[in-house]
Amino acid sequence: MKKRTVRKTRRSQTGVEKPAVRIGKKGATDSVMKEIFKHLDKEETVKVKILRTALVDEGAENIAHKVAAATGAKIVQIRGHTFTLYLPKTAKKVFIRRSAE
Repeated sequence: MKKRTVRKTRRSQTGVEKPAVRIGKKGATDSVMKEIFKHLDKEETVKVKILRTALVDEGAENIAHKVAAATGAKIVQIRGHTFTLYLPKTAKKVFIRRSAE
């Protein structure tokens, strides 16, 4: 399946579901990153909501890009304070090997 088609299908599916992980006033901590990666391991997508208290220092896009870089996932969609990440199963194995080295 083409990348564009995959992204469109993931984007259409994320409109209905509720955010699985919330980022609070402490920001994107290690425990939050582990939780996001756990959700990406279980399902290929995860919806993350950033609470207003976390947006004091940084914007939502900056936080989303930091989380995506830390987990190796791709950002599917950013809407307001909510963003969706996608990590296919083949990329998970590569990312885990790189982070272990």
